[in-house]
Amino acid sequence: MPRYYFDLHNEEGPTRDEHGTELKSREDIPKELTRILLDVARDELPAGDRMTIAITVRDESGDPVTVASLIFNNEWLDVLR
Repeated sequence: MPRYYFDLHNEEGPTRDEHGTELKSREDIPKELTRILLDVARDELPAGDRMTIAITVRDESGDPVTVASLIFNNEWLDVLR
């Protein structure tokens, strides 16, 4: 099975995945990206009103395959009155 590396980019800066994850095929990457993004969001979102979380996926040779991001933006409407 191919191994893919999921490098995280968040408010704390980049975190390189040194271990990787074996997936049956390339088609399993979006499911794994969704799982990781939701886990990170669950842990980090209470920290503020704005946040961008991105993950770059590399293949076994280290070449980038895809990038996914999650953007959270909370705007308080009652402040605008």
